[in-house]
Amino acid sequence: MKQPRTLELSDYLAIEHRLGAHNYKPLDVVLSRGLGVYVWDTDGKRYLDCLSAYSAVNQGHCHPRILGALVEQAGKLTLTSRAFRNDQLPLFYEEICALTGSHKVLPMNSGAEAVESAIKAVRKWGYEVKGVPADQAEIIVCADNFHGRTIAIIGFSTDPIARRGFGPFAPGFKVIPFGDADALEAAIGPNTVGFLVEPIQGEAGVIIPPAGYFKQVREICTRNRVTLILDEIQTGLGRTGALLAEAHEGIEADVTLVGKALAGGFYPISAVLSNQEVLGVLKPGEHGSTFGGNPLACAVARMAMKVLVEEGMIQNAQAMGDRFLAGLRALNHAVIKEVRGRGLLIALELNPDSGGARKLTETLMAGGLLAKETHTNTVRFAPPLIITEAEVDWALEQIAGGLGIY
Repeated sequence: MKQPRTLELSDYLAIEHRLGAHNYKPLDVVLSRGLGVYVWDTDGKRYLDCLSAYSAVNQGHCHPRILGALVEQAGKLTLTSRAFRNDQLPLFYEEICALTGSHKVLPMNSGAEAVESAIKAVRKWGYEVKGVPADQAEIIVCADNFHGRTIAIIGFSTDPIARRGFGPFAPGFKVIPFGDADALEAAIGPNTVGFLVEPIQGEAGVIIPPAGYFKQVREICTRNRVTLILDEIQTGLGRTGALLAEAHEGIEADVTLVGKALAGGFYPISAVLSNQEVLGVLKPGEHGSTFGGNPLACAVARMAMKVLVEEGMIQNAQAMGDRFLAGLRALNHAVIKEVRGRGLLIALELNPDSGGARKLTETLMAGGLLAKETHTNTVRFAPPLIITEAEVDWALEQIAGGLGIY
């Protein structure tokens, strides 16, 4: 019998380099197993995961209750397409609406698909309900946004790396500064149908708007009959210490986008959450997805939402986030420009003359902690919401030691 070949780290890296498109620059660690807040590489070394797959693994790696739901449903029915009905989709609708206070749900697969779906629905709402002239609908977005990688979405990105070489782009978007309510007011015109914005700009480096900003935004959108679309794909489902980040300012969006942790990292699923006025404009044949709302995704998401609430993960995110932030601020290292965050969505920004954050993430990796740099000088820390005090304290020790390289 042929023996399975044994691969070294260099073998995995070489195969990936040779055969894969080079659209990522990952750290050179090859992971093969995960449980809770930890992952293990192919040599058996353990790491504390402080990225959580960009907040898709809020509930921790391979959560046993979510795994059980996945296995059970996979043995019964995985996919029907939306040509037929399945017994998991209505229950998913019922449970996510009860959890979030939503009235209508459009299930999709990825975060980018949820964003695209919201753009389509809100434009159609603008034409059919608000009375905007055909093909004149305009959606306002913010500079330094990150809403995905599709052609329409990168067309309103301000990141030159995301845009370069991919045009021409779809029209109908206006860019304003993030956190500036006056700029929003000034940008609204008669054809404005929506304002698409992240409660906290995660990919931009965990940029938090001024206190009171979203209260002003909500009032401006309501007064001008503009749909407020909050992209909570990264900030939602407990990451910031609240179920949805909108709760920190006591507002409600007209359209909320969720994904990532909606299935606890087990299966792709996202959702557009809104009401009859917005999602009611979509009629059969106008929008869809073969995998959207499939029974496997719905069963997994139902359990992922349950454990998030029943196991106190949202409250833990707030408490451990406070501890993590306080510990980082106490480091008081000369190379640190700023520490910011909310809940367990945290950024450590280094001074521009530091030489960059990549070498810090590589040093932390060597010590058994995985995080990822963003925008050259910032490291984002976003561990699973089940992290303990002892694990936070250990992470802080590693970061304090790692800063010694500067």
